[in-house]
Amino acid sequence: MNHSADISPAQQFVRALDSIAEYTGTTTAWLTGIMVLVACTVVTLRHVFGIGSVALQESVTYMHALVFMLGAAYTLKKGEHVRVDIVYRKLSLRARAWVEVLGSLVFTLPLMIFIGWGSWDFVQESWRIREGSTDSGGLGGVYLLKSLLPLMAVSVSLQAIAELLRNLLVLMNIAPAQEEASC
Repeated sequence: MNHSADISPAQQFVRALDSIAEYTGTTTAWLTGIMVLVACTVVTLRHVFGIGSVALQESVTYMHALVFMLGAAYTLKKGEHVRVDIVYRKLSLRARAWVEVLGSLVFTLPLMIFIGWGSWDFVQESWRIREGSTDSGGLGGVYLLKSLLPLMAVSVSLQAIAELLRNLLVLMNIAPAQEEASC
């Protein structure tokens, strides 16, 4: 493994970007357990005690959104997004790096720009009116929930840039494909 003095500034930048996705992914992962506990509580309260709680039900939705929206960049970092591997896995490491570079430039980054740009007015209006739940007894802060859209676009874009740079370094023979490529 390389020591930090042996890696290029570009590799250090990629690692810094990776650390953002690593942090958001690992810090939101614990919400899945809490989400299960809250969902079980909602079901128990409703079916055993006849008590309903809109706020508790909505909290599960909020946690679910946090896990998926903030976990998307982490999933990209780990190479766990859905892809059709029929051809990809048979490619050489350099060919895989090309696929990753083109995928970042042609698909991921344009999609994230579209989502970020497209959601901006929607989120801004929600903040302007401090949008809350439409259900009586629901949670306020729907504007915070909607803010996850551009936040997800930024975090996935940063990780896509990290993947792009990592694979460009492989293609330029600056980083070894086995250690640094997301293949």
